[in-house]
Parts: sequence; structure tokens; C-alpha cells
Amino acid sequence: MPMIGTLTTTERVLKVRLRDGSAAAEAGDDELAVEEPLEIRIEGQSWSITMRTPGDDLDLVAGFLVGEGVITSPSHLVSLGLPAGALDGNSVNAVLAPGATPPSEAAARHSVTTSACGICGTESIDAIEKQAHWALEPDGSVVAAAVLAGLPDRLRAAQSVFDSTGGVHAAGLFTAAGDLLCVREDVGRHNAVDKVVGWALRQDLLPLRGTVLQVSGRASFELVQKARLAGIPVLAAVGAPSSLSRDLAHSSGLTLVGFSRAAGFNVYTHRERIGL
Repeated sequence: MPMIGTLTTTERVLKVRLRDGSAAAEAGDDELAVEEPLEIRIEGQSWSITMRTPGDDLDLVAGFLVGEGVITSPSHLVSLGLPAGALDGNSVNAVLAPGATPPSEAAARHSVTTSACGICGTESIDAIEKQAHWALEPDGSVVAAAVLAGLPDRLRAAQSVFDSTGGVHAAGLFTAAGDLLCVREDVGRHNAVDKVVGWALRQDLLPLRGTVLQVSGRASFELVQKARLAGIPVLAAVGAPSSLSRDLAHSSGLTLVGFSRAAGFNVYTHRERIGL
């Protein structure tokens, strides 16, 4: 096990390779994606612990706070960084400014959020769906079908950690013309999205009108929610959407695309943004 606080994205380990059921084994090494806990504090108080791939942690926390409905602008943060007296890099403290929405104690994530779950630790069903700050329906973005079909390959080409490990998800933010603005990787698909949204917040780009969020996995409820809270009008996923993600996309005015491939894709909601 690596020491907590190594803050590296990959780690080399020993492996034994068996082929075709043969008794002959090949010893060697392999590169794995690092997974470590990150404690998120607000005003010095522990708010949540999430399992993530170290790197871009300030973006991750900023995006997490956007997804929780706490902040919508960099002006809502007095500071974002290591807590005083922290012994390693696995903790980030956010100090809120006037205009932020201070979270209630009841909304705190009192359990560890694993890399597979973006809403684990939420204490009630009512707390799952957050109130969006921006409406998506006035967004007049149109994305050409050919551009949208090319985004999975463009995202894949930018996945350096996946190239080394094969063990991380990715999220890429593109313009409607297909220009890559930001890409982030993480063992948790929701963390990758938080890192992208946090980058955008820290660049003072919210709301992200006229953009497309392309993700490497499936389109789950929490990813649709994170996209709409950041003002992203189009979410495209390599995998399938869930029924709940489709319902939320439909009601919030978000264009949801699934099974996104170079050969084509499925449009589940608000097809008017796809140019044919």
C-alpha cells in the first residue's frame, strides 16, 4: 500500500500473468491507478470523504461544491487549499464567502463516498436532487451530429492515465464546435466530472452554456445533475443512461446522449440541440 499523501496518479506493482490456462506464468510489473481518500472540509469542519485519484484536488472540491449547490462562482470562495496543520495532501478546506449557500449539517456526507458512487452518504431522497441556479432551456446551442460522434475518440486520445493503467474514467468539456476545453481523469466518474466543473468554476466560466460534456462511462443520475448545476446543456456518454437520469435530463432541459460512438449515438432528450 502506498502511504497516504503520495499524491501520485499511478503506482507500479508486481504481477503474474497466466495465458490460456497454461501452467507457465510470466512475472513482471504493472501500472495501477492510485485510489486514496480525500477529506473535504468546509470552514474547517469535515463535510465528506471521497475516494479519488490524486491530482487536480482543488478542482475536485470546487466542482463538488458546485454539485452540492453550495457555490456558483469563484467569488463565493475566500480560500481553497490545505487545512492548517494538515500532515498530508489528502485534505482540502474551503472557506466560503458571502453569496455562497452554507450547507446544513443534515446535508453533510457522513459516510465515505466510494469511487463508484457520487451520491453515497446523502441522508434523504429529498436531498438527492439539488436546486439548479441556471435554466438550461433558453440555451440555443446546436451541436453537429458529426462533431458529437467524434468526441469519444477525441476524449480517448487525451486519456494519459488510462493509457498507463486502463483503470480510470474520463470527462471532457468541449465547445459546440468540438474544441477541447478541459479533460480530467479519475477512478470515480463523478470525480472526473467534478474536476472538470471545478476547473471551469475557478476559471470563472460558469454557467457553461454552449458546451458538451463527454464522459467515458454510463450516464447516471448524478452526472446529469452535476451537468445541469454547471449549466452544461449537452451530456454525452459512451455507455447507457438510466431511467432516472433520462427523467432528470428531460425535466431540466438537458440534451442527453447515450451509446456515443463514431458510428452513431442515441438521443434521449431535447433532440433540438443536435444538428443533422
